[in-house]
Amino acid sequence: MTQRRAVKVAGVLYLVTLATASFSEFHVRARLIAPHDAAQTAARIMSAEGLFRLGAVSDLITFATDAGLVVALYLVLNPVNRGLALLAAFWRLTECSILATITLNDFVALRFFHGAGYLQAFQPQQLQALAQLFLAVEADGYRIGGVFFGLGSTVFAYLWFKSRYIPRILAAWGIFASLVPVVVPMSYMLFPRLETAWGPLRRARSGGPIVIFEIALGLWLLLRGIRTPIDP
Repeated sequence: MTQRRAVKVAGVLYLVTLATASFSEFHVRARLIAPHDAAQTAARIMSAEGLFRLGAVSDLITFATDAGLVVALYLVLNPVNRGLALLAAFWRLTECSILATITLNDFVALRFFHGAGYLQAFQPQQLQALAQLFLAVEADGYRIGGVFFGLGSTVFAYLWFKSRYIPRILAAWGIFASLVPVVVPMSYMLFPRLETAWGPLRRARSGGPIVIFEIALGLWLLLRGIRTPIDP
């Protein structure tokens, strides 16, 4: 009964985390942050500061909800292989910790944009550049967190595949989709030129497979639950 309740919780939390993460990434950050123009970023954020703050809070909700999702996945997949389920949970919780910590950069950037009295020693252009730096470092932190996300998600997907709780074709897609967030960020770290060579849709290409998997899995768990595995 505990396992089956955890299945329903996991289904709901998959969809909630995708909704809050998508809002923050595509409705807030993509609209307000100009990656190569500090002055433009400053103007956009200061004209919609409430939206920017809402995006940061949405991120925190995502990471808190994601931690709950990890616990639910552990409860579901623990009977398959306790050691691997623990490893996947630790990797995913590491991701949550990294991403929650780097959200602080959003509020550091806001302090630079407001230019408090103790920052009067800096010129406005310098403050804008410093704020842009912190936002860029936040993006780098997302890549690091993405590696741990991909590792944990790959192991969880393998356990789904092994358990036969869900269709194996869906679990197999999950393994592939989870490896993409590992390979792509690490490729950027090793070969920075790849980031510009892939063009403006590179993030959508790397994130697309895992989004498809998580939506499909969330709906399956919520509507169908898990099935009794059959012998190989």
